[in-house]
Amino acid sequence: MTREPQTQQQDSHKLTVFRNTYDSDNTVFSPQGRLHQVEYALEAVKQGSAAVGMRSKTHAVLLALKRSSGELASYQQKMFRIDDHVGIAIAGLTSDARVLSNFMRQQAMSSRMTFNRPVPVNRLVSAIADRAQVNTQEYGRRPYGVGLLVIGQDQSGPHLYEFSPAGNSYEYFAMSIGARSQSAKTYLEKNFEAFEACSLEDLVRHGLHALRETLQQDKELTIHNTSIGILGPAGVHEQATAASLGKEGVFRILEGESIQPYLDSMLPKEVPAPVHAPGAAAAPAPAPAGGEPAGEAAPEAAPNPGEEMPGALPTDDDVNMG
Repeated sequence: MTREPQTQQQDSHKLTVFRNTYDSDNTVFSPQGRLHQVEYALEAVKQGSAAVGMRSKTHAVLLALKRSSGELASYQQKMFRIDDHVGIAIAGLTSDARVLSNFMRQQAMSSRMTFNRPVPVNRLVSAIADRAQVNTQEYGRRPYGVGLLVIGQDQSGPHLYEFSPAGNSYEYFAMSIGARSQSAKTYLEKNFEAFEACSLEDLVRHGLHALRETLQQDKELTIHNTSIGILGPAGVHEQATAASLGKEGVFRILEGESIQPYLDSMLPKEVPAPVHAPGAAAAPAPAPAGGEPAGEAAPEAAPNPGEEMPGALPTDDDVNMG
C-alpha cells in the first residue's frame, strides 16, 4: 500500500514518454493518425500577425498587419513580389517565407526563360505545395512554419490561393490567416458576395475592415503597421503612377503615406447597442429604502483601471513572428 503513490508517478512518467514519442519526427504517425510536427507548424502560422486576401472581377488585393519587435526596430516585411503578375502575403516564420519566395521567383524566371510566358498561378502554387509536402514525409526535415496567401492574374482573371505547411493549397474568393484571423473570416463570410463587383477602392476598404477585426482593443490601423498589395489596373488614388503600371496592372506593394487615402475611407467601427429586457424600461423604479427621492439612482462604482475587462483579447507583442 505504501508503494501506490510511487507506482502512479511511474505510470504518469511512462505516459508522458509515450505521448512525446510521436512528435520527435515528422515521419511518425501517432496512434490517432496525426503528424504532430505538421500540427505544430500550423500553430506557428496562427502565431503570426494577420493577413487578408480578396479578389473581384478585375483586382486581387492583399492586406497585412506588420509587427515590430520593439520601439527601436523597424516593422517586419509581410509581402513579397514574385513576378509582375504574382504576389504573396505571409503569416508565421519570416525566414521560412524568404526561402519559399526565392523558390517561387526561380520558378517564375524559369518559365519566362524556357517558355517565354508568365508562369501559371495554379502551377506555381502547386509547386510550393509539393515542396512543402516533401518535408512532411522525409526523415530529417521539418515542415515550413509559414502560411501564404498568393494572388495572381492570368487570362481568366484574378486568383487568390492559400498555402499551408501541410502541403495543401486552396483557391478562395476571400481568406485570412494569422493571429485572430477568425474574426476577419467572419467579416469576409458576411460580405464576400459583394466583392465580385467591387471597385478597387471598395475592395481595399472591405479588406481594411476585415483586418481591423484582428486588432487588439487598444490598437488601430496606421500607415506604419499596414501593408497593401494590389494586382490589377490602377485605381483612383494611383493616377500619378498609372502609366508605369500598364493596362493590366502589375503587382505593387503600398506602404507609408501612399495608403493614407485608403485608411481615410474606412467607416467607423460599429459598436453594438446594449440589449435591454423587454418591458424593463417601462417598469417604475422602486422607492429607495434610505428615504432618497425616487429617480436618482446611486452612482455606479468606477471600474478598477488594473482590472481586466471581460472579453479582452490576449496580447501578442512578445511573439516575434511575421
